[in-house]
Amino acid sequence: MWIVLVIGSAFFLGLYDVAKKHSLARNDALTVLLVATALSTLLVSPWLILEPGSPEGHLALLCKAFLVTASWISGMLALGRLPITLVSTFKASRPVLVLIFSILLYGEQLNGWQWGGTALTLLAIFLLSLTGRADGIRFTRDRGVFYLLLSVLTGVASALYDKHILQGWQMAPMFVQSWTNLYITVLLAVAYLIWRRVRPRDIRPLRADWTLPLIAVLITLADALYFFAVHSDGALISVISMVRRCSIIVSFIVGAAFFREKRMLKKSVVLFVMLVAMVLIFVGSR
Repeated sequence: MWIVLVIGSAFFLGLYDVAKKHSLARNDALTVLLVATALSTLLVSPWLILEPGSPEGHLALLCKAFLVTASWISGMLALGRLPITLVSTFKASRPVLVLIFSILLYGEQLNGWQWGGTALTLLAIFLLSLTGRADGIRFTRDRGVFYLLLSVLTGVASALYDKHILQGWQMAPMFVQSWTNLYITVLLAVAYLIWRRVRPRDIRPLRADWTLPLIAVLITLADALYFFAVHSDGALISVISMVRRCSIIVSFIVGAAFFREKRMLKKSVVLFVMLVAMVLIFVGSR
C-alpha cells in the first residue's frame, strides 16, 4: 500500500515543480515560496487543533522546518537560474545519497541491484555536468549550481529525519505536515523580511498568479501521501526516496513541452540512464 502512496506523491511532485517554474515568470522565488506555503498551511490548518502534540515533538518539527526551508529556498533560487530539466535530473541523485546514509544510520542493506543503480546514477550525474556545460553552465562557478547542491543535501537530511520522527518516534503524519508547514511559513516570512531589507531589488511586488494556489494544492497532496507512506509499517526510506524522484518524468516531459529548453536529446539520454538506475534500485529493494 505504501508504494502506491509514494507513486501518487511522485506524480503530484512533478506537477508541483512545473508550476513553480511557471510562477517564477511573474514573482520572485522567495515570494512564491512564502505565499504557496502559507496557502498550504491554511489547507491543513484543521490538524493544528486536532493534533496539538508535545513540546518535544514541536522542537523536532522545528528542526525539520529549518532543513526544509533551506532546501526550498536554495532549490527555488537554483530553479530560477538553471533549466528545469537540469534541476529536475540533478535532484534525482537524492535517492542515492539517502540510500547510502540509510545504510550508515539505519542499517538498511545494499544488494547488487542497488549497487548497480548507484553506479548508473553517478554516471548520469557526470553526463549531466557535460550537458550543463553545453548550456553555458559552469558547475564550479555558477551560483545556481551552489544553490542546487545545497538544496539536494538539505533535502537528503530532511528525508532521513522523516524516517526518524515518523517511524522511530511514531508521530502522526498530519501532525508532522500541519505543524511543519506552519513553522516553515514563519521561517519563510522572517527570511522574506530580511531579504527585502538587505536586497530589496530581489523582491518584486506580489502579482496575482493562478499557479500560486495550484502550487499549494499540489505540494499539500504530495506531502500528505509521502508522510503516510513513510509512516507505514515496513516502509523503506531509501525506496520511498527513489520512487518519489520519479517525479522527474512528469516535470521533464511537461517542462520540455512548455518551456522549450535546449539540447533535449542529450538530456533525454541522461534521464534514461537515471530511470534505469531507479529501476535497478527498485528491483533490489522489493
